[in-house]
Amino acid sequence: MSAHHMLLLDDATLARHGQRFGAFDLRVDPGERVALLGPSGAGKSTLLRLMSGDIAPSTGRVLLDGQPIAAMDPLQRARRRAVLPQSHQIAFGLPVELVVSMGRWARGDEDRWTPQALAWASAGHLLGRRYDQLSGGEQARVQLARVLVQLADVERGLLLVDEPLASLDPGLQLELLDTLTRFCRARGHALVAVLHDIQQALNGFERLLLVRRGQLLADVSADAAALPALETLFGLRLQALQATDGGWALSARRLERAA
Repeated sequence: MSAHHMLLLDDATLARHGQRFGAFDLRVDPGERVALLGPSGAGKSTLLRLMSGDIAPSTGRVLLDGQPIAAMDPLQRARRRAVLPQSHQIAFGLPVELVVSMGRWARGDEDRWTPQALAWASAGHLLGRRYDQLSGGEQARVQLARVLVQLADVERGLLLVDEPLASLDPGLQLELLDTLTRFCRARGHALVAVLHDIQQALNGFERLLLVRRGQLLADVSADAAALPALETLFGLRLQALQATDGGWALSARRLERAA
């Protein structure tokens, strides 16, 4: 496999709960920023779990650095990829710094990066707090710090995040999306994010993977040319205006109202 293809899904399928997902054929290269978009229940989180190696494909291959990711040693896998799941539940009232330091378990230097990672996630003020006493948005920032600390001193790693900004206010969403971008760009990491916000996907990512009913419908660039595929995917009429800073301002209407 080419050294440039960090993650490869080759005719990968998954049979789960009576539903078939895939076949998925796609590649993610170092440094790419890829958004996974689709209606609720489309299979976005399942595809992310296939990419992470948390579940193995029923048929086909999912390779990280040329190796089947689900069969990799857990320590080896943890040194190459980090995963932020949608749920942030932890059963015990652990200190925030301990939750963040879990991201370093594969390296054995738990304390070195914790304060910096919390600062990156705009959560430095949460040091010393108990995780179970935090709000949902605060817990989300602590969990983001956990995955950042995992790949803080790695080059060309893979960061997989599932709705990382959903429980945050708009200002923090923009701030942390910028943080993720800078963090990954500085280290050559590939970033794959499940999102529901089309405008965030257009403004913060380079590629869009469009998923519906367990199938990959399109793999398109994150620009105005993607609007027809997005309209079909969500049943919307979309209008995008390019802002002076190079981003996109997006308006959306349901098709029957647009008509």
